[in-house]
Amino acid sequence: MPPFDFKEFLPTVPLQPGVYLMKSRADEVLYVGKARELRKRLSSYARIDQAQHGKTAMLLSQVRVIETIVTNTEKDALILESALIKQYRPKYNVILRDDKSYPLLKVTVQEQWPRLVMTRRRVKDGARYFGPFSSPSAMWETIRYLNSLFPLRRCKEKSLKPKSRPCLNHQMGRCLAPCADKVSGEEYLELVNNILLVLEGKNQQLVKELSRKMAQAAAELRFEEAAQLRDRINSLNKTLEKQQVVATHTRDQDVLGFARQEASVAVALLFIRKGVITGQQAFFLAEPVGTDPEVLNEVLSRFYGEEGRYLPQEILLPFAGTDDPLLAEWLSEQRGGSVTIACPQRGDRVRLLEMAEANARQVLVARKTRQTSWQALAGGLQKGLGLARLPERIECLDISNLGGKQAVGSLVCFVGGEMAKNRYRHYGIHTVEGPDDYAMMAEVLARRFAKGLAEGDMPDLLLVDGGKGQLGVAMQALADLGIPGTVELAGIAKEKAEEGEKLYRPGRKNPIILDRHSPVLLYLMRIRDEAHRYGITIHRRLRGKESLTSALEQIPRVGKARKELLLREIGSMHRLAQASEAELGAVAGIGPALAAQIWAHLHGGKK
Repeated sequence: MPPFDFKEFLPTVPLQPGVYLMKSRADEVLYVGKARELRKRLSSYARIDQAQHGKTAMLLSQVRVIETIVTNTEKDALILESALIKQYRPKYNVILRDDKSYPLLKVTVQEQWPRLVMTRRRVKDGARYFGPFSSPSAMWETIRYLNSLFPLRRCKEKSLKPKSRPCLNHQMGRCLAPCADKVSGEEYLELVNNILLVLEGKNQQLVKELSRKMAQAAAELRFEEAAQLRDRINSLNKTLEKQQVVATHTRDQDVLGFARQEASVAVALLFIRKGVITGQQAFFLAEPVGTDPEVLNEVLSRFYGEEGRYLPQEILLPFAGTDDPLLAEWLSEQRGGSVTIACPQRGDRVRLLEMAEANARQVLVARKTRQTSWQALAGGLQKGLGLARLPERIECLDISNLGGKQAVGSLVCFVGGEMAKNRYRHYGIHTVEGPDDYAMMAEVLARRFAKGLAEGDMPDLLLVDGGKGQLGVAMQALADLGIPGTVELAGIAKEKAEEGEKLYRPGRKNPIILDRHSPVLLYLMRIRDEAHRYGITIHRRLRGKESLTSALEQIPRVGKARKELLLREIGSMHRLAQASEAELGAVAGIGPALAAQIWAHLHGGKK
């Protein structure tokens, strides 16, 4: 294909700020960028030799169309660029995919009786979010610690219903039972504020306040209350001793570490709140497009452009990016207060940058170790199964059904030895009646391979759960599409009578039996078990949805129209099962009496 003709294109591009979209022949958006002067920025691409092997050259070799959108200011271009990247998720832009989904702590301050809960999503619901926590175990330890000091309610209801008797948590001293009027609203909210102070890193301020209250309680001969406050103070002081204080100020800072190894880049962010490190997050970028300053600013745009992201007062960078003043202005508007972007050259802040850089370098070391380990495992897979090439991408299909009902095909994907959950898929069964696993598998594979053939998106190895029969179905699915042998296939059959797991391959009469401790076998079993887990999760959801639908249809006075009305207003079957009588009664056409009947029916008649 001829390269994109910049010579003919550039004279048509304005010298104004704006955004440009690079597209492929199939009209796929490959890259979105912004510029202070569009023509000047795009002309820099014309000087790149497309015969080179870099990521930018690879991008340009695929570009067939470039569209430009002119904006009034460069800041408008920055905002539009961020929105378009979220919309299209172009393959050559920096997309911050972390290896983990870090948990957050959420204090539901918008509720009458707030709770402390774990979540993995930050949304604009009025709650206070803290984190992310790089260690889930540390996060759960924090929850247990705070619950022991300040026992908030643990029930999941957003609004509490009055109860005559509190639950077991109250009897165990783990909840103050606001549902049974065992605590006043003022006292409860004081505990909530204490938790917020701890999570904000204001332990010392809280210790001073609790010490004052302890002295007051002792002076008024309330010795039991004073003893309780003393225990909380001692516990907080122990926590203060363990905290890694890295600054004497009280500002909130994010510190970015940047490390490059050949074409790869690692970025580590340290979150410092009130002078204390509260967490960190790291990202690996395989081959980002652009210079280091351009990559740095794109990382900042993507990270802080995420909805609900907490913005600190100061962001420390190891070197200047291309758009630091512009980003600082944009982020200040987002925060509703000043956000400073600085590149310190001396003092304590340089020490923080060195710490962040050490974390970024560790990401590269860990990545290299993981890649080396994967190459060894992939080589073992290729040799053990007799594959023509290294199986970089492996998919596994599992069929779940209960007597032929609620049947679903679940497909999981592993890339480079790791789960690629964005490639997981589940398939409803449309053409098979009754319990026929072979026919169900044939339907799913026909759909999977047909789409993969059309989009050029095939796995290196497809693993099916089963023996020769299931393997034969997969081979036939490829043959029916006229592409036999284009995808490596293998079947894995469960162990029977201590014979060990058996692996089946096309063209081989006898199964391959590997040592039960073989890394290759253990890896394939892990993939098979993940397909089982994913399939069972989807299957249970379908069963629960059907059983709840059946339960609704059994309620007198709830016909098809009212059922659809309830689902439309409440939102889903899951939410319907959790809804209170008041929420059900608020739906038009239901009313208090019918709401009480529906609620009792869905909860086994229990109040």
